[in-house]
Amino acid sequence: MSTIGKKIAATKPAAIPEKSIVKTSAKPVARTAVKAQTPTTARPAAKAVVKAQPAKPIKEKKPKMVRDSFTFPKAEYAVLDALKLRAAKLGNPVKKTELLRAGVKAIAAMQDSALIAALQAVPSLKTGRPAKS
Repeated sequence: MSTIGKKIAATKPAAIPEKSIVKTSAKPVARTAVKAQTPTTARPAAKAVVKAQPAKPIKEKKPKMVRDSFTFPKAEYAVLDALKLRAAKLGNPVKKTELLRAGVKAIAAMQDSALIAALQAVPSLKTGRPAKS
């Protein structure tokens, strides 16, 4: 070895080879430089931006439905069918349930005297299911 090579070898510790010094000092610098340029670091910044979303409309709760059975005389049931046909001819087809609900609203809007008169015009029926014929 020349004298210059001996001086360089004497100044460096013998236990650590030259390559490991270069790698350990170069890796962290190279990684941060590469990470700063990659688009993956741009993603968290994009997530930090909160998009203004329009306020969701408040959903109205659906009314709870109650199922019930009613006994109708055939003549009054025929009136329901006739009313359904009449509404359809007027351009507003309805279901039997809608007719009954409209009737309840109409009765609720009556004066007390008209309500009593309407109730007295309807004969009372025996409760329960009709007998099988």
